[in-house]
Amino acid sequence: MRIDILTLFPDMFDAPLQTSIIGRARSSGLLEVHVHDIRDWTLDKHNKVDDRPFGGGPGMVMMCQPLHDAVLAVEETDTRRAHRMLLSPQGRRLTQDIVESLAQQERLLLIAGHYEGIDERVIDALGPEEVSIGDYVLSGGELPAMVLVDAIARLLPGALGHEGSAAEDSFSLKDDDGKPLLDTPHYTRPRDWDGRTVPDVLLSGDHGAIARWRLEQQRDRTRQRRPDLRDDPTG
Repeated sequence: MRIDILTLFPDMFDAPLQTSIIGRARSSGLLEVHVHDIRDWTLDKHNKVDDRPFGGGPGMVMMCQPLHDAVLAVEETDTRRAHRMLLSPQGRRLTQDIVESLAQQERLLLIAGHYEGIDERVIDALGPEEVSIGDYVLSGGELPAMVLVDAIARLLPGALGHEGSAAEDSFSLKDDDGKPLLDTPHYTRPRDWDGRTVPDVLLSGDHGAIARWRLEQQRDRTRQRRPDLRDDPTG
């Protein structure tokens, strides 16, 4: 899989793309990530990418030409068709189902906006899918782009140490009715720590009992912590 990221701040991606699961996925050839500086496609000597908004108001707006030219040029560097995406607080909220769908793509092109926003005309012209990582505003799309790359990388076959790990994560887990569940509590050695002990069932060796306990914990946690996932606001 290939992911291209268009940004005004490419240095922000140096460490995140070299460490942990993303770094291993790239090193093993499972994932290509290329970061591109939108300023490379400006036409003036000052590398201008933004200007004041028509109609007044605070902040600056990213201009059409540099972003438009950057997207088209980057797409030409590979024959695989790029699925365009814009990280924006106005997009639909990112979910595990969306991540799983995106992980099936051959190539993604992520646009990380900045400043007050992007000129709407270039958004209309490029037609990217807009996604948001939550109902809050960040300084730009760089951190959301990192979140999306990380979420996708761990779903690529071979990226994790255990092939079943991703399927047992929160939100990937599904109840009998197909609705998502939160993950179960996890424990490791020592058996007794500071007077707190591991639940006996996990030490029983009874795999059926363990599976039933874990499902009960998943359902209880989901009802208590995320009743919205069950369409039950009362919990």
